[in-house]
Amino acid sequence: MCKKILLSGVLAAGVAVLLAGTSAMSYLTTSCERVAQSVEDSVPLEFQIDRARKMVRDLEPEIRRSMHVIAKEEVEVEQLNHRLEAGDSRAHQEKSEIMRLQSDLQTGQSVFRYAGHEYTSREVEQDLARRFARYKTSDATLGSLRDMRAARQRNLDAAREKLAAMMSAQRQLLVEVENLEAQLKLVEVAQASSDIVLDDSQLARAKSLMAEIRAKLDVAAKLAHADTNFHDEIPLQNPAPENILDQVTEYFGVSQAAGSTLATINLTD
Repeated sequence: MCKKILLSGVLAAGVAVLLAGTSAMSYLTTSCERVAQSVEDSVPLEFQIDRARKMVRDLEPEIRRSMHVIAKEEVEVEQLNHRLEAGDSRAHQEKSEIMRLQSDLQTGQSVFRYAGHEYTSREVEQDLARRFARYKTSDATLGSLRDMRAARQRNLDAAREKLAAMMSAQRQLLVEVENLEAQLKLVEVAQASSDIVLDDSQLARAKSLMAEIRAKLDVAAKLAHADTNFHDEIPLQNPAPENILDQVTEYFGVSQAAGSTLATINLTD
């Protein structure tokens, strides 16, 4: 009974440690991810664009390696073509000789003469059998070479397409990097324009001073009118009526007698 209790306690402790370790690992990985994201966000955009440009340019070695592999494969395919051409020519010659021996044997002769030498029908038949066996082996070999050439040609075509796609993608990425750099420059210009601060405090002070001067002039004008219109006592007499003759005389700067003579002359005329 004691052993069972002890074993249960050990198992429970082990599970607790395992769970605690799992939680700690989760906290640790989450913290690492957040730190990595924070570091990445703090990297300047100029640095990231330069990094992208370098990554695109680093494709050059892979492109050159692919071009080397393609060139090597092209040489291999060309050599296979030469072997097949030579094999086809040889097979054509061997087939022609086999058909000649077969035709000669079908005549039923017992002796045959080739290149100044005589051969019995048995010897010709044996030679025909050897030639035919060799021809079948050569023909099978040519068939394998044709299959090999077809497979290598397919691989070569696929490699060419892959290289063309890689080169096109590299050019497109370079254009996109240049576009990103141009957008960054535009954002920098916009930010620089918004950061420009013009000191208009002097203009504001000048406007304020002019407003003060205008206010003082208005006050002075009111005071001037107040000096002429202000009376310390209530006027009890009506003002004397204005004399029109005096006004005309004062306006034209002539005496009353001269004015009367001038008026008489004008009326007489």
